[in-house]
Amino acid sequence: MADKPGSIDAVEAMLAAQDYVCGRPLATVAFLGLTLDRPLFLEGEPGTGKTEIAKAIAAGLGRRLIRLQCFEGLDASSAVYEWNFAAQMIAIRAAEAAGGADRAALTAELFTEEYLVARPLLDAMRPHPEGPPVLLIDEIDRTDAPFEAFLLEALSDFAVSIPELGTIRAPEPPIVILTSNRTREVHDALKRRCLYHWVDYPAFDREIAILRARAPEVSERLSRQVVAFVQRLRAEDLFKRPGVAETIDWAKCLLALDAVELSPQVVADTLGAILKYQDDIQRMEGSEAKRILDEVRAETATA
Repeated sequence: MADKPGSIDAVEAMLAAQDYVCGRPLATVAFLGLTLDRPLFLEGEPGTGKTEIAKAIAAGLGRRLIRLQCFEGLDASSAVYEWNFAAQMIAIRAAEAAGGADRAALTAELFTEEYLVARPLLDAMRPHPEGPPVLLIDEIDRTDAPFEAFLLEALSDFAVSIPELGTIRAPEPPIVILTSNRTREVHDALKRRCLYHWVDYPAFDREIAILRARAPEVSERLSRQVVAFVQRLRAEDLFKRPGVAETIDWAKCLLALDAVELSPQVVADTLGAILKYQDDIQRMEGSEAKRILDEVRAETATA
């Protein structure tokens, strides 16, 4: 287990060691969250690195990463705990077969830690030998208002209640990171509990640095062409703009095809690596893709 970074520069260095290239504003909010034990609320377009920073912080600090993937209909019981009903039924059958089981004593025995199945929130509240874990609450915007209200209470006290066992409180606050793709607005009360940061698409130089870190085998020429092409795509009227994850995937696909530079045929063959909707692919096929490629070639030729 590593100590928490003592400065913004140390946060940048820790993340860079995990191949996460971080801008100064994001490093600052991460430093403050770690120092003040405040949850981070990271909002932005899909594929901009919100989930990855949680993984990088966990790896950099040597902490366990616990991920709660949010979805519509997620409730407190699914996120906190459940009882192992199968094991409880076996215990009941065994007690009945032995005969003379005291019902009250049996009931007390059935609702103990032995039969408790911890879900992510409860798991994050428990002590861990390597130190408080990183709790990633991913895509909170997919849940509904009742779960947000429950989460606000849990994060305010870093505690959860189990009727049969009472309140379980974290001995040390976990490192909490919430992400949102902004498919809907998250309630202000939850945001106020956190330090907020909008994770935007990176500028050209930083995206080049990210690609070098994640796919160092890609040549400098091809890297610049790939990033320039993707950044121009983001300015087009698309249903789903490609994120940094798609930039990395596309570069690796091109490398697998032994491409040394972009060409109209290579772009046409691999559009599915960066665009995930058929309407977007149809829009960019042919003359549109060639127009962007010509602009990219002209730019990178003079770079």
